Amino acid sequence: MNRLGHSSPNAALRYQHATVERDRSIAEGLGRLWDAGREGDSTG
Repeated sequence: MNRLGHSSPNAALRYQHATVERDRSIAEGLGRLWDAGREGDSTG
């Protein structure tokens, strides 16, 4: 609720699915960046 600025629990619940999907998308993107960085790392 705080993260998206909703004023009521009902509003937060209405849009919760979008937040979960966005969190997943962000995590996947960060994972790809991490993997790309490791591939370019010559130490390991």
